[in-house]
Amino acid sequence: MAEVLLFHHAHGLTRGVRAFARTLERAGHTVHVPDLYEGKVFDDLGDGAAYARRTGFATLVERGRTAADALPAGLVYAGFSAGVLPAQALAQTRAGAKGALLFHSCVPASEFGGAWPPSVPVRIHSMDRDPYFMDEGDVDAARELVASAPDAELYLYPGDGHLFADSGLEAYDEKAAALLTERTLGFLAALG
Repeated sequence: MAEVLLFHHAHGLTRGVRAFARTLERAGHTVHVPDLYEGKVFDDLGDGAAYARRTGFATLVERGRTAADALPAGLVYAGFSAGVLPAQALAQTRAGAKGALLFHSCVPASEFGGAWPPSVPVRIHSMDRDPYFMDEGDVDAARELVASAPDAELYLYPGDGHLFADSGLEAYDEKAAALLTERTLGFLAALG
């Protein structure tokens, strides 16, 4: 089974993120879910994003690196939205990465030193009308990554919800989240 380092989104470490981690654990995977916000959780996405900006995205990525330092190599790095930053940084730069799961976001591989590592499979999940993903460059970064990496896939689900896989948020879409979870579990099982 896989060992996963899962990073939360801009709301913080919500019940929905914890529930997603438990779903992976029930399937036999080991999941680590660090709190990059040091206990803060925001009901409003804008407030959480403002906190992330004040803290600094580089600081959040560094907190992710620190969490990874306490763990063995051979991890799958996963992140929801803002959590994609540390997940993608680690998948691209930390030796031994087994895979990456980028939920609701993707940044250009050049942000973290260049090309995507050819030995690291990656799956990117978003909704096809999510304004954050479709209008802010994430979809372009995702398509570029899929075109350049040997084992990369982009899944677009019908809808406009941003954090549709977090069962505790208003954007939650049960049908799309179930398919995302099914695909995630298949991906992790294949990595063994």
